[in-house]
Amino acid sequence: MDTRSQGRQAETAAADYLESQGVRILERNFNCRAGEIDLIGHDGESLVFIEVRARQEDALVDGATSVDERKRRKLIRAARFYLHRNGLNDCFCRFDMLAVTITRNHRYEFEWITNAFDATP
Repeated sequence: MDTRSQGRQAETAAADYLESQGVRILERNFNCRAGEIDLIGHDGESLVFIEVRARQEDALVDGATSVDERKRRKLIRAARFYLHRNGLNDCFCRFDMLAVTITRNHRYEFEWITNAFDATP
């Protein structure tokens, strides 16, 4: 299986995991000129923008540490576009990361990092 297919499967598993934790998924793979957001959901009163990072169990860099400043800026710009487009400029939102480890026996392990970063400069 190629890495793109693995990524799609891991994203589906991530959405299922988050839903099992009480997050209501609103959008998958939201795209705009500013960038892409893997998952957008509601968690209680919060609108959550979620970056999913999938890695093999033996990867040198784990998914949680693979989001650099450039990627964070793109996520923030895309989130601002989403908020503006949907008239949600006054809602409480946060940015989460979900690191998905694909084990040797093809199972998924999840590390959910809430408030992974914020949009303030």
